[in-house]
Amino acid sequence: MPLIPPLLRRPTFRNFWLGQTISVFGDQITLLAIPIVAVLTLHADPEQMGLLTAVGLLPHLLFSLPAGVWLDKVHRRRRLMIIADLLRAAAIATIAITFVMGNLSLGQLFVVTFIVGSLAVVFDISWNTLFVTIAERDEYLAANALFSGSRSLAGVAGPSIGGALIQFLTAPIAILVDAISYIGSALFLARVDAVEPPVVPTSEPIRAQLATGLAFIFRDPIMRPTIMAAATLNLFNFGLHALFILYVTTYLNITPGLLGLALGAGAVGAVAGVLVAGRIGRRIGLGPAFVFGLVVFPAALILVPLADGGTPVPLILTMLFVMEFFAGFGVMVLDINAGAIIPARTPDRIRSRVMGSFRFINYGIRPIGALLGGLLGGLIGVRETLFFVTIASLASVLWLFGTPVLRLRDTPDAAPDDHTPDPWQVAP
Repeated sequence: MPLIPPLLRRPTFRNFWLGQTISVFGDQITLLAIPIVAVLTLHADPEQMGLLTAVGLLPHLLFSLPAGVWLDKVHRRRRLMIIADLLRAAAIATIAITFVMGNLSLGQLFVVTFIVGSLAVVFDISWNTLFVTIAERDEYLAANALFSGSRSLAGVAGPSIGGALIQFLTAPIAILVDAISYIGSALFLARVDAVEPPVVPTSEPIRAQLATGLAFIFRDPIMRPTIMAAATLNLFNFGLHALFILYVTTYLNITPGLLGLALGAGAVGAVAGVLVAGRIGRRIGLGPAFVFGLVVFPAALILVPLADGGTPVPLILTMLFVMEFFAGFGVMVLDINAGAIIPARTPDRIRSRVMGSFRFINYGIRPIGALLGGLLGGLIGVRETLFFVTIASLASVLWLFGTPVLRLRDTPDAAPDDHTPDPWQVAP
């Protein structure tokens, strides 16, 4: 087995991958730092934590559909990605600046997370259209494994580094690392030399263009259950996400440094998931591997509310480690195999619109989940809410029963644009 994967020997793919790798390392620090700033510096309550998480995710609900239509008409999407990276770096840097000046407020966190979320919509939809020009169809599984590998390694090192930076430099200053990572991402993107997907003129009215991606997803027998299962998982998972830092730091009294170490150590499960996800997909099929991830990932999260204020700290840290290990393993198997199914099934002509619709559903549901978590946390209690959302998230697999996804062995053929029936590439 070659030491360097063949894809990374190609300069264009390597630069694309390196830019993303630098960025996700910075993101891991911010994912830990912003909630800690809100809870420990600005004293946010459960409802405010739910609202903060929702505000950062709201742009996916508001802008994904129109952004998909717009980006299908843009010739130079890579340039937009570079601009989005630079603007995100500037927005995040303002948190550290105002903290040093003594003017940091919860309102500013809302504004910054909304701006960063809006720029992420443009970046991520453009990323998907550029991805299919840099990797061949038969390389999608290997390419997704490399990108997920970056995420998993960032999950190992990021929380530990972030926890240490937050402990010794304060959370707002640690966030500067994420700003710098976006600049690094932009520099590597500037070195990507790839022919971008052609822009196909259309005479369809705007309303029809907005509906094209959604119509394709809901008519296609593979895309519909795949995306609905992922969206259901995210609805409840982000209810937990909104309350996780609040529960662990306030209710369980775990310091940022210890939390970062536990999550960083447990994230080796994600590394293991990256290493075997492709093998699992080839052995049992992409569809069954996707189902496997849908079960393992949320099932591990039940360990969070099982700990309470009377649980000894070493046991809490052990539970957080085990949770992160199996959740990370499951989410990598889920993401890598779904990441091979969705782009392969999507026709090139409407790729941006489909990706916009995908984000509208799968990411747009996240702020709703965060608000749900925050509201329930205030109404019935934080721990009770965490129990509810972790158990409910297992219902995501119900969307897949009786669908061809369960029989999907390899990457499916692209669906026809007119949605007429076609032979699915599934096992008999």
